[in-house]
This record gives sequence, structure tokens and C-alpha cells, in this order.
Amino acid sequence: MTVFGVDAVESAGTGELVVGAKDIITPLARELARERGVRIVVATARPAAPLASANQATPVGSATSNGSTHPSPAPVTPVFTRSSSNDAHTPPAPLRPPAPALYRRGAPLHPSVAPAALHQPRPRRPEGAGTGKSVKRVVVVGAGHVGMITAMKLAEANIIEEVVLVDIAEGLAAGIALDLTHSTALLGFDTKVRGVTSLAEAGSADYVVITAGRARQPGMSRTDLVEVNAAIVGGIAREAAAISPQTVLLVVTNPLDEMTHHAWRASGLPAERVIGMAGVLDSSRFQALTGLAADSSPSAVSALALGSHGDEMVIPLSQARVGGTTITAALPEAKVTALVDRARNSGAEIVGLLKSGSAFFAPGASAARMVLAMATNSDEIIAATVRAHGQYGIADGYVGLPARLGRTGLREIVELPLAADELAAVRTAAARIAERVADLERTSAPS
Repeated sequence: MTVFGVDAVESAGTGELVVGAKDIITPLARELARERGVRIVVATARPAAPLASANQATPVGSATSNGSTHPSPAPVTPVFTRSSSNDAHTPPAPLRPPAPALYRRGAPLHPSVAPAALHQPRPRRPEGAGTGKSVKRVVVVGAGHVGMITAMKLAEANIIEEVVLVDIAEGLAAGIALDLTHSTALLGFDTKVRGVTSLAEAGSADYVVITAGRARQPGMSRTDLVEVNAAIVGGIAREAAAISPQTVLLVVTNPLDEMTHHAWRASGLPAERVIGMAGVLDSSRFQALTGLAADSSPSAVSALALGSHGDEMVIPLSQARVGGTTITAALPEAKVTALVDRARNSGAEIVGLLKSGSAFFAPGASAARMVLAMATNSDEIIAATVRAHGQYGIADGYVGLPARLGRTGLREIVELPLAADELAAVRTAAARIAERVADLERTSAPS
């Protein structure tokens, strides 16, 4: 097999370039041949000539009449003859298309490698027909990495008519939205994705996901972000509630627990419609790390991360399972303790590795998971930052608890039979969050 490039075409001048049936012609060589009028002709192999008969010349390497022999012949090189262009009944053999690795961007596909489906128009929805989507619009505020992943996962679910990204940076949300739109045919969804610079442009929404805010830098704690992010989240929550009085707010901005409480206060919405994303993320981190440690699929690990999204994160080990068995039976106690600590500090670990910025894949996927749980009225129990009213002995305040979500936000807080030390840890987390919220309200109160 020979690869023919532009040099071969240039050598052919304005005549013909004869190639073998298994040879490859690069796309650039084809284009140049077309421009210069060079005919590419595929040659066909001619069978080797039969041995000469007695009255013919003695073949090389055969015995002579005096018994001597000629030296052994060299390997015979196949001889090719050009197919006749005048023979209407025997058209030239089709050219073998170039190997995919030889294609460059924009090069034409050979018909044999271009699936017929690519040339078929996509069926169009009849005018006036319903979309069949269960949710009209979800607005994601903040087109950074977390917001981008959230929007992508929501669009891919294909149950939302429109996902709108909002960011004050001119062109950022619109550019990401267009990029996501370009993937609709590849990923098989038809969710409309739009990018704007204000909530007013986005329009009313069933759900508003708040990811906007300053990300942690190395050495910063979540609480270091309180003052700057409180101003951002409070303003967004107020405007979102004014534009969409029936919306559900999902808060992703850190420090998560305080920002969720602050969004509730600023928006004036019922507490059931202001929820924080933290437990889903921390639960997923613990499941992933445990799966690696136990040589098991993370999906075979069941666990809920409660309490705060920070130092007071609590994973009730009495409820955790690995493939149907208790986690303490599956792994040594010291290993389990180390896994809990690593899950609790995973955000800081990622910040340290990235050097600039913070985690975004898992947080974005977690936020989308919560919106989809609400949109589908899922019956699953997930960990969420919600406002307790006596459950788990917590009189009042936002804290991470097991919950079922529905179309209008929090459906119920699920009370699990926690061990005494686990219940005490969740109550301690709620008390610490309440202290930080009180500090936030004192500093953010108008003077």
C-alpha cells in the first residue's frame, strides 16, 4: 500500500496518476488533482503469466536440456494494468477512501465513510405542537465553571424547554450557551439554551440556580467568602423572587449554609422554596472515595452527608452501606474515618491541586441532580440544606438533612433512625450554622 500526496499529483502534470486499488490518496492530493485536471486512475492486478510450454522459451530457473539449471528467480512483482476508460461495461474500481487519520478539518467525506443518516434531515416538530417538556425554564445565575456544568447537565436531561445562563460579563453566558447549543445534535437533546446578562432578560423561571459568587482561593475557608458573596447572593435572590414569585431558589454559592439562609431572608420566599446544594455533593464525594477504597462501584455505596458543608459535615455510618453490607463490616474503622475526613476536606484538596479556582464538575452535576429531582417529583431521599422545624430535635434553622424534593421545592424532611452520637453531631452542626448566620445578619444589617 502506498500513500499518494501532493508531490505525486505535481509529478503527474496534467496527465494521469495511476494508483493501486489498495493505495491511499490524501485529501489535499485529491483537491490538487481536481484543480489541475489530473485524472486519478485505479489500476487492477494482472494474473502472473503461466509457465512456458515445451516449444516456448525456457522460463527462468527451470531445468535445461543438459540438466543444468538457471539461478532461482527473484520474487515476481505484481504487474498492474490500467482499466480501460472506454469499456462501458467494466467501470474503474472505486477509489479506496483515505484513512480517517489523514482527514483534515473541512475535507470532504468519501461517500463510503459518510453514513447515510448524516444526509437525512432531522424530523421537525409540527407547528404548534407541544414540546412534551415538564418544565418551562430554568435559570442558572453565574456562567462560571459550576454554572456551565449545571446548564449542560440540565439541557442534556431534555425535560426542560429552556435553560438560560445569566452572567454580567458581556458575551460570556451567550458564548457558553451557543457552544452548548452546538452539541444538541451530538448529544441528542433539543433543549433551548440561551445566555443573557440579566435576570430580567432571562424571564420568569420555575427554578433559579444561584452559582454566582467568588470562588475560594488556596488558603481561604468558606467563611472567608461570607461578606462578598452575601452581597451577590442577596441581590440575586431579591430580583429572582420579584421576577418569578413562584420560583424555587437553589443556592450553590459558598459558604453554602449561610448563603442559603441569606437567600431565604432576602427573597422573602417560603423556606420550602429556598434550598441549598451541599449534601448531594458531599455524599457523592464520599461514595466515590469509598468505592475506590472498597474496590466497588460508587453506585453500590449508599450514604448521606448531613450537617454543614464544611467542618461539621456528618456522615451517619449507621446508615451507610457498601453493596448491601454495613460500611463498618466492609472496611476497617480507621479506613472509614479517613474516608469521612477526606470527603469533608475534598473541596480544599481540589483547590490546593488546581492552584487557582475550585471544584466544578461534581458541584455542577450535583446542582443539576437536585433540580431534576424537583422537576420529576422524584421520591428519592437526598441530602439537602433545608430549614428544620423540630425535626431531629432542631427547633429552627437551615442545616443539611435527608429530604424528598418535589415540583415546588421541599416536600418533606425524612427522619432516619440515627445513632445517638450521629444525632448529636447533626444538632451541633445546626447550632454552629445558626451562630454564623447570626454573625452574618449583624454585619449585613443596615446601619
